[in-house]
Amino acid sequence: MTRFMTFIVALFAATAVLAEDRYVGYYYPEITSEETFDRVVRDGGGASKSVRIDFVNVLTTAQLEAPESPRFVFFSKGNDAGTLILVALDDDVFSTIYRARAILAQLTVSVRKGGFFRQEELQYVATFYDLLQLMGFDELLISDGETWTHKVTFNR
Repeated sequence: MTRFMTFIVALFAATAVLAEDRYVGYYYPEITSEETFDRVVRDGGGASKSVRIDFVNVLTTAQLEAPESPRFVFFSKGNDAGTLILVALDDDVFSTIYRARAILAQLTVSVRKGGFFRQEELQYVATFYDLLQLMGFDELLISDGETWTHKVTFNR
């Protein structure tokens, strides 16, 4: 009976892990590194799923309207679209986590110029991570699309 109970517990644990990250192996490889972002510059007020989806749509539209082809894609997943995923489309853009972070720093510049950061007087302090946290994203997954995935968890 003890072996059977051990088997059942192991089966439930494995099922929970699969349910937790069912996108591994489909959209991105296994998570290889993690960090937690817990700075809160301002309470986001609970942005909705539609706000997060619109944000991803705006980013994607801007990429598609640019003269050059996108080098990475944005998309959101999860019941509340609480996971933002960035996956490289070529071997160079996210070849290291440092290059991926450089892209995120560049995205910070773009969003700081937007009206929201200026209206909220956050243009000199907020980062791309701050924006994602304000919008209510639970996590950000960044991947080279081949060998690594980095997970950023946002605490609120």
